[in-house]
Amino acid sequence: MRLIIPNALLLLSLLEPSAAFLNTHKKISCSKDTSCLHVSVGIGPEEVEEEKELVAGVDYEVPDHESYRTSRRSKLDEKCDQWFGDLLGGEDDKGILGSLADDARKVLLTPVPLINEVAKPRDDPEWTPYVTTKLPWTPLTPAFGLEEFGLPVPRRNAETWRHFDVPGMVERDYSGTPEENGLEMELTDEEVASIREKLEVKGGWLADDNCQARLVYINGRFSPQLSQTNDFVSNIGSPDEIPEDMTSLLGRLTDGFTDELAAPVAIGEDMFWTSYKKLSGPNHNVGEPISQFAINAQQGTACFAALNTRRTGAVACVNIPEGHDKDEENKKPILIVNAVTSQGGASSDSSGVSFHPRCLVVAGEDSSSSIVQSCVDLDRDEANVPTLYNGFTQVFLKKGAQMKHSFLEESGGTPVGGVEINDDDVEEGKEKPRDIEARRPELKDTHLEAIDVHAIGDDASYEGVLMGVGGSGRVRIAHTVSLLRPGAHASIKGFCLSAGAQQTDIKTNIHHIAQGTTSEQLQKNMIGGRSTGSFKGRIRVEQSAQQTDSQQLARTLLMSDRATAWAVPSLEIIADDVSCTHGCTVSDLSEEEMFYLRARGLNRALARNLLMYGFAEEICGLVDPSMLEAIGCESGLQQRVIAKLENVVPQGDRAIKGEFQSV
Repeated sequence: MRLIIPNALLLLSLLEPSAAFLNTHKKISCSKDTSCLHVSVGIGPEEVEEEKELVAGVDYEVPDHESYRTSRRSKLDEKCDQWFGDLLGGEDDKGILGSLADDARKVLLTPVPLINEVAKPRDDPEWTPYVTTKLPWTPLTPAFGLEEFGLPVPRRNAETWRHFDVPGMVERDYSGTPEENGLEMELTDEEVASIREKLEVKGGWLADDNCQARLVYINGRFSPQLSQTNDFVSNIGSPDEIPEDMTSLLGRLTDGFTDELAAPVAIGEDMFWTSYKKLSGPNHNVGEPISQFAINAQQGTACFAALNTRRTGAVACVNIPEGHDKDEENKKPILIVNAVTSQGGASSDSSGVSFHPRCLVVAGEDSSSSIVQSCVDLDRDEANVPTLYNGFTQVFLKKGAQMKHSFLEESGGTPVGGVEINDDDVEEGKEKPRDIEARRPELKDTHLEAIDVHAIGDDASYEGVLMGVGGSGRVRIAHTVSLLRPGAHASIKGFCLSAGAQQTDIKTNIHHIAQGTTSEQLQKNMIGGRSTGSFKGRIRVEQSAQQTDSQQLARTLLMSDRATAWAVPSLEIIADDVSCTHGCTVSDLSEEEMFYLRARGLNRALARNLLMYGFAEEICGLVDPSMLEAIGCESGLQQRVIAKLENVVPQGDRAIKGEFQSV
């Protein structure tokens, strides 16, 4: 049965249902120019007045943009800028890189332009709708961190610094410089023997027969008497010693502030990407590095890389020749040692000191090599001068090059154990562990490290192993790998131990740019005492990086109720033909495993220590074998890690009982 309703009745029912079906004699009034729906009918589109073009100075006042440049800075932001300016120093405060040092200072001191972003015409190949244009009468301000300098400096609320102790870092004066910075050390035979003995105990030494070469730096100064060089491993101590083909490499900055890619990326026949800011453009590129959008994804290392270029007193240069050790199974490593003394090389009346170790490694085509970087304490005492260690390592791998890179950070002493114990639980007459840790001189130290790796040749392979078991108050390591050529591979395995009252921050960025690249990452963190440990791992797959295969996993052991852990793995995928996975876990030691060990006669502390070492050993065992030695050897890395873990074993029971594992 079909029900046919006249159009007039249907319209009436929409307006007045009762009039349509119950009271049909009711009249509905409509004006001449409008229907009963109160819309214009049959008279065409309304005339739209043309928008009046606003005239600057007449319809609105043009603000003085420069007067607003620093208007958003807080008191802490001003302190950050002053702190960084003190580190930079004056025109005469520079290292050994000559014109490169001058260029770095110029970049840092040149204010960023205040430009209003304007949309491009639709017929422009770089047109994108993702443009933020401010109204012409709105003051223009730079991104946070760029108010005074040309590269973003630390800010407490910046995305990349939010889990780091920025206020504590800028509270310290690190503006001092090691005496005779830039000059090689001259040691007596007695001093050479004494330092060598200390380095052997600390694990920062390999005999001449056990390594291909050895470069030793003390407080940033090169020691030729403790080093062993060869044709491709040497120290750069002046601008004249810089190889011509390495000048441009030493001048590169991180976080995309050197826009030209280290190698062109093919995106078709005779088409290449060479600009960092245009990757995956126009709709998915990060754009200008000084924009707030780009800064939010950066690691915050560009200003410290430029500072290193400006102030470094020596450069460890490794230029591995083509085909080197290609078929050698048991390769001897190249050892680079950076030792730190309690005075940091400064005068006794100095309130703080900073030094800037630099390392440049270029792996030739089809070469195979093992690089070991070791950061150790040479001596520590109560007269410790607060030290800022600002390291910068650059690695470039050419076609078919294979490199194993072991980075060992063991400086900063040893944190005090038992700081998680409540004050009421400390035995009467004994000093509180928290008070002992608070007086530890190394808590005033800051260790910053930037490792920037570029695979610039087809089928290049990079294997990075990072062990962060030092005791400095603030430790921040940023590790970046850019895969720029097809078939390139990266493997990053890391372990970070945070204890006492430390603040540790690990940043990684694996950047897939070329097609057919692969990567794998495993990061393990152990956080105890009253420390804070954070990990943020970023994998970005550009539109050109089709057939990418990438895996990322972060595992964290939270050993104490008083400790804090942050774990943030992330994927940014622009390509549509990839295989990528990522994840993270945070847990305590397994109660079931603890029960198993204690049922076999082990006490609680020993059982915990055994499980903790088992957690760390997976990464520790990947370090170059020459640095491991036997477990019973006092100078071996494994023995030193065990000693560190014994000091971090939690004491007492947790406030929260039961099993809470995410693995």
